[in-house]
Amino acid sequence: MKRMIAAAALLGTLASGAAQAQQEGFGVGMIIGEPTGVSLKGWLNNTRAVDMGLAWSFSENNSMQLHGDYLLHDFNLLRPTNLDGRVAVFYGVGGRIKFEHGGDDKNARNHDDTLVGVRVPVGVSYYPANMSVELFGEFVPVLDIIPDTKFDLNLAIGGRYYF
Repeated sequence: MKRMIAAAALLGTLASGAAQAQQEGFGVGMIIGEPTGVSLKGWLNNTRAVDMGLAWSFSENNSMQLHGDYLLHDFNLLRPTNLDGRVAVFYGVGGRIKFEHGGDDKNARNHDDTLVGVRVPVGVSYYPANMSVELFGEFVPVLDIIPDTKFDLNLAIGGRYYF
């Protein structure tokens, strides 16, 4: 429980820093898939942003996950003519902490250990015209490095409302 409180405090600190550095808004929303939970995004300039998530991971032993990524956006790569809005391809690098969970699966890697890994998100975001909304999908290879090395994969869709 102490770890979850510390993670929430860290997430709040990161979110407030991103909100102060924003130039195009700060978004709050949901991410659904692997993992599923709350998603935050703060823009640093027109093409760079920081996203964070506090979510439930269903892989391994069903546990809480905290992740954060530094993202670059390319608004020129995809230009659909039939959509009213902007589309960005994004990619970046980040990290995740998957908290220890003493669940039913005693063979799961995070039964007795907290996992720490490197994330490499790649995805597409759609920003409808005249709306403060982002819809996105992402594919995220993860390389856990603590307590041992193992490849994992996160796939999710989501949406955020921008303030």
